[in-house]
Amino acid sequence: MTTPAGSAETNLPQTGPSGFDAHRPPERELLDDCVHCGFCLPTCPTYQLWGEEMDSPRGRIYLMDLVEKGEIGLSGPVTEHIDRCLGCMACVTACPSGVQYDRLLESVRPQIERNVERETSDRLFRNAIFALFPYKRRLRAAALPGALYQKMRKVPAIAKLAEKLPGRFAAMESLLPPVSVREAFAKLPAYTPAVGERRARVALLSGCVQDVFFHRVNEATVRVLAAEGCDVLVPAGQGCCGALELHAGREDSALARARREIAIYERLDVDHVVTNVAGCGSSMKEYGHLLSDDPEWAERAAAFSARVRDVHEVLADLEPRAPRHPFRGLVAYHDACHLGHAQKVRAQPRAVLRSIPDLQLVDLPEAELCCGSAGIYNMVMPEAAGDLGARKAANVRSVEPDVIVTANPGCLLQIGKYLKGDDDTDPIPLLHPVQLLDASIRGIPVPRS
Repeated sequence: MTTPAGSAETNLPQTGPSGFDAHRPPERELLDDCVHCGFCLPTCPTYQLWGEEMDSPRGRIYLMDLVEKGEIGLSGPVTEHIDRCLGCMACVTACPSGVQYDRLLESVRPQIERNVERETSDRLFRNAIFALFPYKRRLRAAALPGALYQKMRKVPAIAKLAEKLPGRFAAMESLLPPVSVREAFAKLPAYTPAVGERRARVALLSGCVQDVFFHRVNEATVRVLAAEGCDVLVPAGQGCCGALELHAGREDSALARARREIAIYERLDVDHVVTNVAGCGSSMKEYGHLLSDDPEWAERAAAFSARVRDVHEVLADLEPRAPRHPFRGLVAYHDACHLGHAQKVRAQPRAVLRSIPDLQLVDLPEAELCCGSAGIYNMVMPEAAGDLGARKAANVRSVEPDVIVTANPGCLLQIGKYLKGDDDTDPIPLLHPVQLLDASIRGIPVPRS
């Protein structure tokens, strides 16, 4: 059996008749928790798209159960239906029985990556994604031709060529964020002191994609935390937290990144490790579980995860101190799936936004449905992601907001793509919530992005 790129372990022993290998297969107790009641169906994006039982959470659990019993193998339909899952965890929120679908998916995807040989084109495409996105230096190098391309993209002939790109490559091209070379190469200060009396001391994960293409969000985060009385440290040497790889089943490389981040942050005397990216925070809070069977790292990982907080959690725990200027407008808040469903952080972002005077906050219809971003999903499953993106954009337009905010770069890109008009402009500003709060504290106009 050929082991796909992205995994390290080969020839793992089989656990009796099971179709899973012996390394962290889905637990029988977790599989048995599902009573197939169907409460997950209305919140599952793929079931809503296709109405196919095997593309629902309970259907996928049924497939996992059959593999665990050795009645079917991992390849073919099982891989197909697991690949179609966005991993949004809306089903976890909806389930009255407490089924831990997140744990099940987390165990099955690495099994697929280790034991199923993908088609060559699929394997190469996925390898190309992971050869770029987790690496900040490579992303910065790509920013230079990216900025040039975006200028050339305005030439009609170039635009027509771009429109002829095949599915997955067209999806990647259309999701390219506005590239600023200045922003891509900017650096956050290693230490920013609290304004006034210090109330907390925190370390910020600057991230990979976030720091290169959404550096302005990191800058706003540092300013807001400092304005609210936090000393902010940005440790040197940090890199990707492993979230993208983890959510795609590339467990070995993801956990290697986790160990490196733990080693960097555990040396710091801080109250919290802060992240402003939903997917990153979700993974970092799981390090303790993911490394629980590693004798050298289990305690260190658990201690690290216990200190991880989303920026909205930190700000909501601190009574607002910095004066806010009013924002007179309607703001639509989109719950990023890995913030709302995975981390259960829902009230805090809304509380932070409501601290801005005169701001009117509104939730979106079908708020529980994913926008279609889901890590690399909108690149590897562009058609399904496109249907979900268009559906989310329609729901955004229905509330007629002045600004839309969400706490994940993938969501910002995905929603922005489907909100664009025929002239390729963004009719509604799309921001991270801390950008809106930063503008209110500083008394400046709300940025466009």
